Amino acid sequence: MNQTLRALLDTVRALTGDDAYERYLLRHQGLHPDLPALTPSEFYASEVERRYSGVARCC
Repeated sequence: MNQTLRALLDTVRALTGDDAYERYLLRHQGLHPDLPALTPSEFYASEVERRYSGVARCC
């Protein structure tokens, strides 16, 4: 039961993007082990900038 609950929680976190920083750290460590990773606050600020900058309409 505990493993099922953990799997469900992990799935919900992945669907909502709540695990984005952890995924970023894993990817960053694999691609750029020599460079320091962003802090959580720097990461979320860059994600907000990326998400809301630029054209936000289809036409």
